[in-house]
Amino acid sequence: MTIISVSNISIEVEWKDIKNIHLTIYPPDARIHVSAPKQMTEEAIRLFIITKLPWIRQRVSQILEQNRQTPREYVSGENHYFKGLRFRLKIIYHNAPAKVEVQANEYIKLFIREGATKERRAEVLKEWYRAEFKTLLPSLILKWEEILGVKANKWEIKQMKTLWGSCNHRTRNIIFNLELIKKPLHCIEYIVVHELLHIKVRLHNEEYTALLNRYFPNWKQLKDELNEFIV
Repeated sequence: MTIISVSNISIEVEWKDIKNIHLTIYPPDARIHVSAPKQMTEEAIRLFIITKLPWIRQRVSQILEQNRQTPREYVSGENHYFKGLRFRLKIIYHNAPAKVEVQANEYIKLFIREGATKERRAEVLKEWYRAEFKTLLPSLILKWEEILGVKANKWEIKQMKTLWGSCNHRTRNIIFNLELIKKPLHCIEYIVVHELLHIKVRLHNEEYTALLNRYFPNWKQLKDELNEFIV
């Protein structure tokens, strides 16, 4: 990978076996990445970036100015998200194994021993999110495997910094970002489709985009919605 600078903006450039150039700006730090066809020269890439500078500056500004939650303290009254809804955290002390319950689309109740550290509270909530996500995903994956005519080899959930999901085209193994469970269900379903489609088509090329347009015509809006608020 090469780093080039255009108008004091640093851009990652990666040459791939693709037909068209792709420009992506990743939250939360507005990292700019260009995937370019192998035959495309660096000068041609620079010229392409220059034509996109107004959009790049606008998008970078949007990402950097997005509202972000303050660091979590895992105390009662704090806001936490689950399936696109905002909940208030309620800490309940009890002398038994830790557990989490959702109450009336209003509270996430964290039952934990008194004196538990912030790190322990975070760990319990994280594992609850993971368990809920593991329960949610199988039916969505099965539904879209049948629609798309593909079959994933296996899938797993991990904490990821810059991607909502990834799929290895060769092994058909898929990884989903744990943070997705905080997003609305329609956004989660879009990512399931996005990754399963990579079993059919490895790259984000014209064939891939055509399939995405067919099954999720509003995918661009969903992509923006996913990145609107960093949770």
